[in-house]
Amino acid sequence: MPKRKAPSIQPTFEMADKLAVEEFIVEKILDKRVRNGVVEYYLKWKGYGDEDNTWEPETHLECSQLISEYEEKIKEKTATKQKKASGGKRKCKSLPENVGEAKENGGHEGADAPTGFERGLEADKIIGATDATGTLTFLMQWKGSGIQDLVPASQANVMCPQVVIKFYEERLNWN
Repeated sequence: MPKRKAPSIQPTFEMADKLAVEEFIVEKILDKRVRNGVVEYYLKWKGYGDEDNTWEPETHLECSQLISEYEEKIKEKTATKQKKASGGKRKCKSLPENVGEAKENGGHEGADAPTGFERGLEADKIIGATDATGTLTFLMQWKGSGIQDLVPASQANVMCPQVVIKFYEERLNWN
């Protein structure tokens, strides 16, 4: 039995419209993270439920206005938190409240108590890092004491660069 040749189909503009990549509209930026050196935003999509929210790399997005607004909002929140924290002990949800000097003072720290490098102590090591507040912050262990403080990375980079380098080198993966 002879085989029939399939008819060749020439693409038309109508077909191109149907085959075009579907574009989604970002309703709101909910969060931001850096993963493997790539900035990603957690997005709420217009017309979709919260279960459809996704993390997307910044390079895939065409919503520079929303990104700018989100970044500005984060800066304002961070500034507000720093103003509140400058007069007293900073708190972090991921750490127990007794971390740091409060442990040694019976659980109470004065409103004007120095924190971080203001104590005049020398940094021993960085225990961990977080960007929960929108800026990178290190949990710093101080030499000769059991005191631990959250210190902005920008401050640690200037005050103890070798400690910061050691922290990163310990976590460097060559595989």
